[in-house]
Amino acid sequence: MKTLLIFGVSPKHGTGYQVSQLVKQRYDKWRCIALVRDAAFAEQLSQQGIETYVGDATDVELVSDLCQKAGTDSTIVSTLGGETGNYIAQRVIIDCAQQAGIKQMVLVTSLGCGDSWSTLSSRAKQAFGNAVREKSLAEVWLQTSALNFLILRPGGLRDGEITGLGQCYFQQEVHGFVYRKELARIIIDKIANQQLDNCAYSVVDPTLTVSS
Repeated sequence: MKTLLIFGVSPKHGTGYQVSQLVKQRYDKWRCIALVRDAAFAEQLSQQGIETYVGDATDVELVSDLCQKAGTDSTIVSTLGGETGNYIAQRVIIDCAQQAGIKQMVLVTSLGCGDSWSTLSSRAKQAFGNAVREKSLAEVWLQTSALNFLILRPGGLRDGEITGLGQCYFQQEVHGFVYRKELARIIIDKIANQQLDNCAYSVVDPTLTVSS
């Protein structure tokens, strides 16, 4: 039985939440473990059959325990957002995963991270550059770890249904948007098809426009 250990599941229905829901819809025999901050939300997920724990991803003891519970054959999915503490939390997750013998991880960051920094406009760098830099640090920590990984850098995230048209671009400048559910679909498909190839991809749906 495949196990996903998901960090970044929030009650605001972000990408991590969409991943958990899509797993239950398409792969009901997969085991799904999630770390959340809100106890009421944790109860809601538990009622859906998701093993849910309450806490913070910077808690080394808690994250280590979750990695042990997930087991060595599990796949970590981290969709943690925010600016402050993102790198520290991701580093804790990656380090604990290695120590527990987990072998693979999907990390969701954003366009502009790593070698795509130069593609951000000056306005974008000023608006959310620090968050991008934090996520870039996390990418490097994962890339230099012992884990097999997949890094996905989505464009602007929006609410909407799965389109099946989201694309992954390797070392290519792209701009645009992607629905959170579509990004979740890409994440799940990559894991199901064992396509964690130690690369970083930009992700957009080329059919979406500013007015979409």
